[in-house]
Amino acid sequence: MNLFGPLSRAIVLSGVLMSAGALPAMAAPADIAALDKYLGTWTGKGQLSGTQTQPVTCKMALSHGNGGKLNYTGRCSIAGQQLSVTGTIAYVDANHRYEAVMNSGIGGFRGVAVGQKSGDKIVFDLKQRADDDQGNDITIAAKVVLAGSSMSVDFHAVFNDTGDKVDATIPFTKNA
Repeated sequence: MNLFGPLSRAIVLSGVLMSAGALPAMAAPADIAALDKYLGTWTGKGQLSGTQTQPVTCKMALSHGNGGKLNYTGRCSIAGQQLSVTGTIAYVDANHRYEAVMNSGIGGFRGVAVGQKSGDKIVFDLKQRADDDQGNDITIAAKVVLAGSSMSVDFHAVFNDTGDKVDATIPFTKNA
């Protein structure tokens, strides 16, 4: 099985912190300030496990956007392939929650992950079932955790036809 197609979809979905959509955001100053500490450039390294084990390296940049949003751009390297994602993160008053919108060049994917705040953490969850670039039916669960001064991405993909699984955890550190 060629894991790059499904893997690319999983990375794209788990890269919820990397997109350029337009969300209406007129958030309270405290909600916006909770996002400001994540501005800057981040790097992450992790391990992809499944039928193959491979290293994953990522780089992400977060900057101020319009209306209290954060814009992000990211790139991950897996199995010699580059995957990129862009998007926004904002607090949406109308929905009383954080939302991350992402776009990817892979299959034209666009998705929204809902973020919930608990203490100093904001946790974004995304669950999706879709066909990858090779037509494999996969279910993907991605979680992005912003906690204090750290960030991490966890994802899990299941190929529904075969039961094969792909997992990765990528902790990020902020560059000085």
